Amino acid sequence: MAAPVGASVQSRYLRCPFLGEVNGLRVSGVSTPRAAVVRKIVECKESRIGKQPIAVPSNVTLTIDGQDLKVKGPLGELALTYPGEIKLDKEDGGILKVRKTVETRRANQMHGLFRTLTNNMMVGVSKGFEKRLQLVGTGYRAAVEGKDIVLNLGFSHPVRMEIPKSLQVKVEENTRIIVSG
Repeated sequence: MAAPVGASVQSRYLRCPFLGEVNGLRVSGVSTPRAAVVRKIVECKESRIGKQPIAVPSNVTLTIDGQDLKVKGPLGELALTYPGEIKLDKEDGGILKVRKTVETRRANQMHGLFRTLTNNMMVGVSKGFEKRLQLVGTGYRAAVEGKDIVLNLGFSHPVRMEIPKSLQVKVEENTRIIVSG
């Protein structure tokens, strides 16, 4: 039985010679139907999402204090604390760049994540978000009653949910719900 790809060949094939690398893979000379292949550790690459600059809208105020970012705009205020692997750089022209301070796998993962979180903060405090929902089903309908949304979804009773203060909910034609905030 050959070792699975990515497994260590040292335990089972301790006496087998190492044949070298082929296209970034280490190949070991093993007398099995197929050679045992061990993946080589790949160098961390820069995140495709993380390297994109973030445009800061003119109606948004940024405050960078070490690893903390505070964003204030017409629709509210948000804050985010960055891990030590990530650094924020504000450039002229209203551009914000998220950079890695170390080259590790975790830093690469955090790079794209925190760039996206930062961009979503900018959109959230300047334009806001909107989601349109469509109820599909016989007899399904929705209504807004005061601070609650009431959904008739086929249960024996209507489902009531309180609308959070930061959201606005509109119902069109009893089956279309628009959530914004």
